[in-house]
Amino acid sequence: MSSPEIDLAAVREEYAALAAEGLRLDLTRGKPSPQQLDLANGLLSLPGGDDFKAADGTDCRNYGGLDGLPELREIFAPLLQVPAAQLLALGNASLTLMHDVIAHALLSKVPGAERRWVDEPEVLFLCPVPGYDRHFALCERFGIGMVPVPLTGEGPDLDAVEALVAADARIKGMWCVPKYSNPSGESYGDETVRRLAAMPTAAPDFRLFWDNAYAVHHLTDKPVELLSILDACAEAGNSDRAFVFGSTSKISHAGAGVAFFGSSAANTAWLTGLLAKQTIGPDKVNQLRHVRFFGDAEGVLAHMELHRELLEPRFAAVYEVLDRELGALGIASWTRPEGGYFVSLEVPDGCAAEVVRLAKEVGVALTPAGAAFPEGNDPRDHHIRLAPSYPTVDEVHRAMRAVAVCVKLAAAEAAAK
Repeated sequence: MSSPEIDLAAVREEYAALAAEGLRLDLTRGKPSPQQLDLANGLLSLPGGDDFKAADGTDCRNYGGLDGLPELREIFAPLLQVPAAQLLALGNASLTLMHDVIAHALLSKVPGAERRWVDEPEVLFLCPVPGYDRHFALCERFGIGMVPVPLTGEGPDLDAVEALVAADARIKGMWCVPKYSNPSGESYGDETVRRLAAMPTAAPDFRLFWDNAYAVHHLTDKPVELLSILDACAEAGNSDRAFVFGSTSKISHAGAGVAFFGSSAANTAWLTGLLAKQTIGPDKVNQLRHVRFFGDAEGVLAHMELHRELLEPRFAAVYEVLDRELGALGIASWTRPEGGYFVSLEVPDGCAAEVVRLAKEVGVALTPAGAAFPEGNDPRDHHIRLAPSYPTVDEVHRAMRAVAVCVKLAAAEAAAK
C-alpha cells in the first residue's frame, strides 16, 4: 500500500470530534442480531406439550438415540454434503465437537493411526491465515503446534500445504473453513478441495478439520457451490481424511441449536463408540423442535433468505463507508464476501494494532489486531476483522466512519515518522 497523502492536522480534528461523540459501538464478534434471533422465535413454542414423538415413534423425552434424530439428519445431510447415515446430530455447539474430537484423537487412536496423538513426540496443525481465532485457541488448549499457511482467495496455498504434509509426519491436522471463510470470506475452489483430498501425507492419520460453519449463510442470490470433501476424499482413496463440522448456531438460536459431525463410516463409528462412554444421547427434544420448525432442507434455505435480508444492508454499510472514506487514498483494502459474517480489512503494515487502540479510545470495540493469526501474532500487523452482523445499520455506519478515521490517523502518523 502506498503512503497516504493525508492532512494530519485535519484528521486529528476528525478524531477529536469522534471522541466527543461518546460512541459505544461493538464490531468484535460475529453474533446474530436480535432481529435475526427473532426469526426463529417459533422454536420457543415447539414441539408442544403433546408432540414429543419422533417419526419412528421414539419418545424424545427419554434416553437414547446417540446418533441424533434421523429426520433432522436427513434435513441437514444435503446442506452439509454428508450422507445422512454418516452424519451425527449432537449437542448445541460445533466448537464443543471440535474440542472433543481433538481430545479423543489424543487419547484414542483414530482409524489408520499407528498410535494415539498424545503418544507422539509432537503434534502440529496447519492453520490457514487469516483464520478463526477459536480454532487456534483449541490448539493452544491441547499443546498442538501451529504452522501458518497463507490463503490465496480460493483456499490455502496448496503448494505450501502439499510440501509440508508430505514431509512432516508430525502434522496431524489442518483447520479449514471452506465456505465463506472466517474472516476472509473466501470459498475453496474445486481444485483446492480435490488436492486437499488427494495429497500424500507423511502421517497416515492426517485429518482435515472441515468446519463448514457458513454452509448456508449466503449474502448474494448466487450461492457458492462447494465441492463435497467426503466425495473427493473417497474418490482419492482417502475416505477417512475429513472430519466435517457444522451447526445451526447462526441459523436458529445461537447457543440453543444443534451441532453436526460427519465423516466416513469408519470415523463416525470411531466417534460414536467414544461418545457412548460420554453421554447416553443428545437433546432430542431440541432436535425435534428444529425438525418441526424447518420441515426440510428447503425450509432451512428459505429461513436463511430472511437472515440475508437483515445482513445484506449491514455489509453494504461497511462497503459504503470504506469506499467513501478510504477508497481513493490507497491506504487500505477490504473484502466483499459473498457469504458468512465478516469483512477483512487490511491497513498499512505496522498499523493494525494502532487502529484498534485508536478505535477503543473513541468507544468502538474491534477484534484485537492479530486475532486471526496463531497466538495473536500477525507478523505484518496489518489485518483487522470486522463483524457487522449485530449492530443496527445506523450503528454500523457510525462505527465504520470511526474505523475509517482511525485508519487515516494511524496511517498518516506512521507516514509522518
